[in-house]
Amino acid sequence: MPKNPSKRFDQLMPYVFSTQDVKKLRLRAEGKRIIDLGMGSPDLPTPRHIVEALVEAVSNRKETHRYPNSKGLPQLRESIAQWYKRRFNVNLDPEGEVFPLVGSKEGIAHLALAYIDSGDFTITLNPTYPAHYNGTLIAGGRVFFLPLREGNDFTPDLTEIPTSILNKTKLMIVSFPHNPTTSTVDVEFYKNVLELAEKYDFIVVSDLAYSEICFDGYKAPSLLEVDGAKERAVEFNTFSKTFNMAGWRTGYVVGNRDVISKLAQIKSYIDYGIFEAIQYACISALNGPLDDIRRTVETYSRRRDLFISTLNGYGVYPRVPKATMYVWLRIPPGYTSLNFSDKLLDEKSIVVSPGDSFGKHGEGFIRVALVADEELISEAGNAIGSMYLQ
Repeated sequence: MPKNPSKRFDQLMPYVFSTQDVKKLRLRAEGKRIIDLGMGSPDLPTPRHIVEALVEAVSNRKETHRYPNSKGLPQLRESIAQWYKRRFNVNLDPEGEVFPLVGSKEGIAHLALAYIDSGDFTITLNPTYPAHYNGTLIAGGRVFFLPLREGNDFTPDLTEIPTSILNKTKLMIVSFPHNPTTSTVDVEFYKNVLELAEKYDFIVVSDLAYSEICFDGYKAPSLLEVDGAKERAVEFNTFSKTFNMAGWRTGYVVGNRDVISKLAQIKSYIDYGIFEAIQYACISALNGPLDDIRRTVETYSRRRDLFISTLNGYGVYPRVPKATMYVWLRIPPGYTSLNFSDKLLDEKSIVVSPGDSFGKHGEGFIRVALVADEELISEAGNAIGSMYLQ
């Protein structure tokens, strides 16, 4: 008989997408057609020039098939620094303030292993992307969940954090444009967070995964735009959403060199870095034309408008997101987030994410990912809207 798993497993909730996969496989085995708007996995293709850069590197660079340098190619770190300069007017030292990752999710989780001991706190938002707290739980730490409330437009009130928590905090993780609520902030918010971090001596972590998926003239700011931010902050980003490279598993962290050094040391015991051919593709992504990004944003914008206008026809008026690939939708009375999501899957063959899977303050909502073509988005909108009339 195998030994029991570690006690930390008792704190980890089943990953919502893994749970949904079981149900999807069952329904597909029964011959049902599924419209999958659950996981934020882009359905748009990776731009051609990025794919071609990968093919060229795999075919003509024999060294790419060996173990990569865990710090990443110098050209990639330089390209990331140049991207930040062009996009945010932030200066970064490619040698110490930029570090490529096997997807930003693993970097955020491993950062907790580098900094969190038993009794230490991470402050994060609720609802939020589960990696923002699961890494701390795996590391043996504790989490303070800062609520995001509809009445405050799903932005946090920093005064809700007790002083007793702030005194024990090592990390604070924020993420805007926000997954799942789609809320956004301006640079002033980051100034307030950094002032709090300075007072209580903790590290600020920004997850900027949706920096380029913005609509209606909104441009997401970087935490690092604030003067002095690099003294106690790092920022994670990913190629997944901007360049439709989710399956490629590439991201990066930028900012404070000491924090990045500690993360790099932890990772040196765990992985060998990113396959070098993919790194060459990432260089092509960062230095290539921006037309594909614009087309991606325009596509999500059309899908957003179509989905919301379809719901409006049923008297349902969700908040119109200024960013991300999601719609955060309050469910009809009489349901929980989970049983409404289950009903959509069982009766309408539509997959969405129950809001409480992102934390208890997500109860009463579902997250709809706009990752299907417009015909399917319209079909899903009609099916979901009809549920409000029952």
